[in-house]
Amino acid sequence: MKKILLIAFLFTSTGTFAQRFLEVTPESKRWADSTLKKLSKKQKIAQLMVIRTSTVTPEGPKFFEKDVLKYIRKYNIGSICLFQGTSLQQALLINKLQAKAKTPLMVCIDGETGLGMRFSDVVAFPDQLTIGAVQSPTIAYNVGEAIAAQCKRIGIHVDYAPVVDINNNPANPVINFRSFGEDKYKVASFGSSIAKGMQDNGVMACAKHFPGHGDVSVDSHYDLPVINKSFAQLDELELYPFKTMIKDGIGSVMVAHLYIPAIDSTRNRATSLSPNNVSKLLRQDLGFKGLTFTDALEMKGVSKFYPQGEAAVQSLIAGNDMLCLPGDIKGSIRKVRKAIRKKELSWADIDEKTNRVLLAKYNLGLDEVTKIDTTSLAEDLNAPTNVLKQQVYKNAITLLRNDNPELLSNLKAKKVAYVGVGAENTNRFAGELHSRLNVDSYYLSHSANRASADSLLQIIGDKYDAVILGVHKYKKYPAGNFGVKEDVLRFITTLGSKENVFSFIFGNPYLISNFPETKNLVACYEDDSLMHDTAIEFIEGRLIPGGSLPVTVSPQYLFGSGIKAKPASITSQAH
Repeated sequence: MKKILLIAFLFTSTGTFAQRFLEVTPESKRWADSTLKKLSKKQKIAQLMVIRTSTVTPEGPKFFEKDVLKYIRKYNIGSICLFQGTSLQQALLINKLQAKAKTPLMVCIDGETGLGMRFSDVVAFPDQLTIGAVQSPTIAYNVGEAIAAQCKRIGIHVDYAPVVDINNNPANPVINFRSFGEDKYKVASFGSSIAKGMQDNGVMACAKHFPGHGDVSVDSHYDLPVINKSFAQLDELELYPFKTMIKDGIGSVMVAHLYIPAIDSTRNRATSLSPNNVSKLLRQDLGFKGLTFTDALEMKGVSKFYPQGEAAVQSLIAGNDMLCLPGDIKGSIRKVRKAIRKKELSWADIDEKTNRVLLAKYNLGLDEVTKIDTTSLAEDLNAPTNVLKQQVYKNAITLLRNDNPELLSNLKAKKVAYVGVGAENTNRFAGELHSRLNVDSYYLSHSANRASADSLLQIIGDKYDAVILGVHKYKKYPAGNFGVKEDVLRFITTLGSKENVFSFIFGNPYLISNFPETKNLVACYEDDSLMHDTAIEFIEGRLIPGGSLPVTVSPQYLFGSGIKAKPASITSQAH
């Protein structure tokens, strides 16, 4: 019965929730005011903090529980963010923590691909770059709707998604495949659609990472990235998706750790700590009225230059509401109180922020906390995933080139080989090809040396009518050519340049920049069983590829490239 209710929930939307998270009604004001009055000064500050919870640690599943319970009892912490664990472990933890909290906890998750990004027993939705290859924003809305259903089922109120950074740097070491792509209009449209899908169904979305983290060469987890653009350039490109989402009613925004002199030239001051960025640009200039979350304050983009307590103070001075993963809770509260005594902040500032958080809690249903029913929990959470993933995959798979339109026709009458680079013989793609076409299978690891690669080229030779080349399990980020050795890249290029070879790239499409001579080429974006099945449908002529590249991967394959036709009727080059 629960599964039926969950699926029904996916196709029901109120159409109004996006505007309601901070709505002030007599009821919400009464609850927020009365709750605020019950809080001590220390507790008001603690309501602005989001702390990490996880049930997977070297010390065991109870490790975080003990600390979090201590912070809840001692400080009345306002919010938790869920990380690794199983759905049952997390549900039991949420139930226990909510039962102990004096003020109901806002439960958050950093779940860009849904709960599967964090929970080991939940299937993740596709990466945003894969969704960006789809043409219809309705599909993005459907994904947002399904993520909301997952969150509601397990008592999560805020998902730190979507990423609306424009990935205009192919070498970006931290955003990359997490973005919808390089086109500001598509990023804005798909970001707004997925957020609306979540918010129409009662879960607050969070647009990140303001003012735009797409054009960096440094990961802010490890250092402070620098963006040397004029404000006019930022306004034209990076800010565009955020403007759109603010107009469309996004409930919250996460502020990035970036150094952008055009916004704030104070040495080593991250945008997350900058009043120019948060209070002036985001609040005043763009008119954002929702909640602001800092990116995690434990990240080196901030902590390298500011001690934990001082980072909390500067974040609040900048105009943020919620301090994400501030680290030293006691020290941060002490530092904030000291800043108030020094008149760098005021209790009126704290009351305003805490009131905004409490209004959001009320509008998210936290005036009454419902215990999570753990019966069939994982089954319910996974109920909508595969059907929707298949819909995304069938609309995302992108045919880029086919110099031999007849290559895949009548394969059962041909002698066919499968070459799996980075694959194992348990790979579903290999298994389906073998069972359907009785292919001869060969495998080459990403770390193979030149002798091994050359030997395999000689073995394959010219003895096959058709060769299906699958490139699998390479790294998702571009450093070191995605972890693929030069000898292996040379092998893929040499084999793929033959007219009887059809190449399928199962992963980040930027890898394709290495293969300009490949004659027959499909970008598959993901490397799981469902995408393998989708590629098989294409090979058998049962699927017209509907996707287009969400990014430019080379001068040959630009943003929007993609041939939407069956193999036997296509032209030789993507347009």
